[in-house]
Amino acid sequence: MQRVPVLFLLLFLAGYVQAQQNWQVVPGHITTQWSANVDPANPLPEYPRPQLVRKNWQNLNGLWQYAILPKAQEETIPASFAGNILVPYAVEAALSGVGKTVGKDSVLWYKKVITLPAIKKGQQLILHFGAVDWRCTVYVNGKKAGTHQGGYDPFSFDITALLKKGKEQEIAVSVWDPSDEGPQPRGKQVKKPNGIWYTPVTGIWQTVWLETVPTTYIVSTKQTPDIDTRSLSVQTKVANAQTGDLVKVTAFDGTAKLSEYTVTAGEEVKVVINDPKLWTPENPFLYTLKVAILRAGKVVDEADSYFAMRKISMGVDGNGVQRMLLNNRFVFQYGPLDQGWWPDGLYTAPTDEALKFDVVQTKEMGFNMIRKHVKVEPARWYYHCDQLGMLVWQDMPSGDLGARWEPRPAVEGIGYDMERSAESEQIYRTEWNAIMESLHNFPSIIAWVPFNEAWGQFKTKEIVNWTMQKDPSRLINTASGGNFHAAGHIIDLHNYPLPAMPSVELFGAKYVIVLGEFGGLGLPLEGHTWQDKNNWGYRSYKNKEELLTNYSQLIDKFPALIKKGLSAAVYTQTTDVEVETNGLMTYDRKVFKIPVASLKQVHNKLYDINLVTMK
Repeated sequence: MQRVPVLFLLLFLAGYVQAQQNWQVVPGHITTQWSANVDPANPLPEYPRPQLVRKNWQNLNGLWQYAILPKAQEETIPASFAGNILVPYAVEAALSGVGKTVGKDSVLWYKKVITLPAIKKGQQLILHFGAVDWRCTVYVNGKKAGTHQGGYDPFSFDITALLKKGKEQEIAVSVWDPSDEGPQPRGKQVKKPNGIWYTPVTGIWQTVWLETVPTTYIVSTKQTPDIDTRSLSVQTKVANAQTGDLVKVTAFDGTAKLSEYTVTAGEEVKVVINDPKLWTPENPFLYTLKVAILRAGKVVDEADSYFAMRKISMGVDGNGVQRMLLNNRFVFQYGPLDQGWWPDGLYTAPTDEALKFDVVQTKEMGFNMIRKHVKVEPARWYYHCDQLGMLVWQDMPSGDLGARWEPRPAVEGIGYDMERSAESEQIYRTEWNAIMESLHNFPSIIAWVPFNEAWGQFKTKEIVNWTMQKDPSRLINTASGGNFHAAGHIIDLHNYPLPAMPSVELFGAKYVIVLGEFGGLGLPLEGHTWQDKNNWGYRSYKNKEELLTNYSQLIDKFPALIKKGLSAAVYTQTTDVEVETNGLMTYDRKVFKIPVASLKQVHNKLYDINLVTMK
C-alpha cells in the first residue's frame, strides 16, 4: 500500500528538480521575498476564478517553450524554440527566466505539450487564459482555436474538437504586442522606461488553465445587490441550453440556507435577503451563492460563487454638497494609488501570498480604499479585496495618448477630447466592455474610471454615459485629474504635493468632489531601488523621520477639506515602481518607509462620521 504514494513522490521530486535545472530568476534587479517561493513546476497554483468555481480544472502554469521571431512569422508555428519560459510571467520579467524585450517588429511564441485527464462522453474541454498582452492566436495540435485582442480581460476557447487521440496534446500561442507604439490600452508600459513609465509587458501574464464542463454549462453569472429592496439580482448565461432546462440559485449565510429559486434558463432571479448583513471595510461579510442547471430534475452543471450586500451612491449633505455614500451613509474614502507592479514579476505578483500582501498591508496602514491605476489585476486580487474589506476604484488602462489637458476645472463642462482612429476607438470600447463584464461581480469595486489625466481621452460624454448605462450600480469618475466634462458622478482633481479640491461652489451641488492624486513624497533607500542612481519622486526627503513629519502635515489638512465637501482622496503611492521612489513601501516590499502603526494612527482622524451630517 505504500508503494504508490512513494512512487508518486519520487516522480514529483524528479519533475521538480528538472524544472529547477531548466529555470532561474534573471539577475540584474532587486527581487521580493516571494521570488524564492516560486515553484517552477507549479507556479501560482490557486484556482484563478473565485467568482465561478468548479472542481474539474487543470492548471497549465509552468515551463513552456518560447521563441522570439520576426512578426512575419506570427501565423507559422516555429519548428524550433529558443528555450524555456515560466508561465505566467511576462517574457520581460525576471521570474520568466528569460528577461528579454519583444517589440512591435517581433512576435513571441509559446509551446507546451500537456497531458489530459480522461474526458467523458458529452464533456467539453475549455482552455482559459486570465490575460495575454496584447494580441494572441491559440493553436491546439497545429489547428487554430481562436484569436483574442486585449491585454487585460480573460478569454477562453472550446478546444474539444481539436483534440487528438491519446492523452498528450500540444498547445501553441503567438503573441504580438506593440507596447507604446500601438493604439491599444497598455497603461504605463513604454519601450523606453523613465519617470512614471515602466518596462513593457508582453505575452501571457495570468494563469492558463483547462476546465472540463458538460455540453450545457454555466458560462457566467451577473450578480447585482440592492440593499434598499433587500435583494440580489442574478443573471446566468448558459451555453447550449435545451428547452425545459432550469437554473437553480441558492443563497447561504455560511452553511445556513437563506433562500432558493428555480427559473427558466436565461431568466433573471431576484434573490431576497432578509435582514442583510451589509458589506463594509470594517465588516466585509460575504454570502455564498450556488448556481445549478437542472434537466428533468437532475443537476447538469453547478458552480459556486459569492456576493455581498452593499450599495455605493451619492447624496446631498446638510450643506447641499454631494457626498459619496456607502450603504446610504457618508464614509470618507482614503487610499493609495496602486500601480500593481513587481520588480521580479512586473505585471504578475510572484505568488498569491504576495498578491494578497499589498492589500493586507494597505488595510493595516489605515486605508479603506485603493485606486487601481491604469491596470487590471487577476481576479484573485479583487477576491482578496472582497474578503478583507477594501474599496476599489478601477481605472481603464490608458493608451493612444495625446489629448490636450486641462487639469484644473474652472467652469462646468470645460474639457478637451482627442480624435482617435476608428480602430483605436473600437479597441478601447471592446476592452473596456470586457473589463467591466469580467469584474462586475466583485463587490469591492465601487467606482469605474474611464480616463486618467487626458491620456487618450475621447468622446468623453458618450463613453461616460455608456459606462453609466452598462453599470448603474456603481459611480463613474469621468476623468481622474483629466479634462472635466459635464458627465458622470465625480469631479476629480490631481494636485502635487499638497491636498486640494475642486471648487465646492462651482461643482458641489451636482458632483461628488474628490482628490484623485496628491502627495508623491519620495524617499529612495539604498539597496532597495530599481537602479542605483537617478531615481525620482515628486518631492524627495533624506530619511524616514523627515518623511513621516511631512506626510503627517499633509494629512492634518484633510479634516477641514472633508467638512467643506471632500468625499475621497488618493495618495501617490503604495510602493516604489522602477525609478519612481514615492511609495510607502520600497519596490521589493522589504521596507516600510513609514511604520504601519504610525500611518494607521495618522489616518484614524479621517474617518470620524460626525464630520459630515447628511440630510
